[in-house]
Amino acid sequence: MWQNRGSDPDETKDQYMSINGKAYIVGAFEHPTRKAPDKSVAQLHAECAAGAIRDAGLTRDDIDGYFCAGDAPGTGVFNMANYMGLKLRHMDSTDSGGSSYLVHVNHAAQAIAMGRCNAALITLAGRPRSEGSSGTVVRSRGAGVPDEPFELPYGPVTVNMYAMAAMRHMHEFGTTSEQLAWVKVAASHHAQHNPNAVLRDVVTVKDVVDSPMIADPLHRLDCCVVSDGGGALVVARPEVARSLKRPLVRILGAAEAPKHQAGGRIDLSFSGAAWSGPRAFEEAKVKPADIQYASIYDSFTITVVMQIEDLGFCRKGDGGKFVADGNLISGSGKLPFNTDGGGLCNNHPANRGGMTKVIEAVRQLRGEAHPAVQVKNCRLALAHGTGGSLGTRHGSATVIMERE
Repeated sequence: MWQNRGSDPDETKDQYMSINGKAYIVGAFEHPTRKAPDKSVAQLHAECAAGAIRDAGLTRDDIDGYFCAGDAPGTGVFNMANYMGLKLRHMDSTDSGGSSYLVHVNHAAQAIAMGRCNAALITLAGRPRSEGSSGTVVRSRGAGVPDEPFELPYGPVTVNMYAMAAMRHMHEFGTTSEQLAWVKVAASHHAQHNPNAVLRDVVTVKDVVDSPMIADPLHRLDCCVVSDGGGALVVARPEVARSLKRPLVRILGAAEAPKHQAGGRIDLSFSGAAWSGPRAFEEAKVKPADIQYASIYDSFTITVVMQIEDLGFCRKGDGGKFVADGNLISGSGKLPFNTDGGGLCNNHPANRGGMTKVIEAVRQLRGEAHPAVQVKNCRLALAHGTGGSLGTRHGSATVIMERE
């Protein structure tokens, strides 16, 4: 079995410009809708953009950088720039699935550090619920993935790709369904305070393991919700950030990495966070033990367990034990996570939940989360996203932020 899980050597890392402290997140907005049959995807993007710009205290004319991904309609960035009337000096349409928006935060900070733009807008929007589609159970049969034609005869869908990873984790480390269930329980404890959450009922471990089996060992309540909606962020130069009447959220470190099938040498027990996490921590000059709040991509409960391990919050194989007994619940747990309810309970717009991970981390750092879940004196937060499938190929991205 392929066992290369550590950071790969990078002989040129000294050539890279650090973004530590060179850009700030000044605006954040999450669309309140969870079902939008009367709106287009472009309209949702524009409404999210307007919300984030307004939250920052800026105007559309202040935006000179724009980032979007494959959820944007048409050919993406320039079509949306035209739709919203943006005059740009820099644009980027990098697409790495659900991790795209954390990659965009990283790329926006890099562009700002190089003087390419002063204030960058990042948007996400989608209508999978209104359109009757679900990234949870139905996988795209697009022709763009080179090796997908070899996989399609076996009928892969997203949920059973994650189920393979979950089953392997259980086999290697003794992880149990009850331990996975604690991730959903924690998310539900937070979602009860979110009036916009799709699922607001608090659930128990028994509720999760007694829910219908979707793909062994994942039950229905191990899976994320499907929702319309979206969100947006504004990243700006330090001078711009300090001129605004908003709490200062500084980007300390960010990193991204793909994890693929390595020519068939597949190890399903870890994610790309094993690479992006250590690099982000190195740039931020902090340790996992310093983090007070974590937004962790939660397409499925197993996604959270594996990423918590790979990000260094516990040893590999101990993720099940780490999340058990309410250790992710704000106010009582070791690592408060996804205090908006996350993808498991709140929303998963466009089947891409990375944007909302950054938004809730910003809320925590500003002290603007719901009082029942606000982490006391939260000054250091992490957001992590995954795009693709843990069972096949995916992109990972990590962003570490600080309230200045």
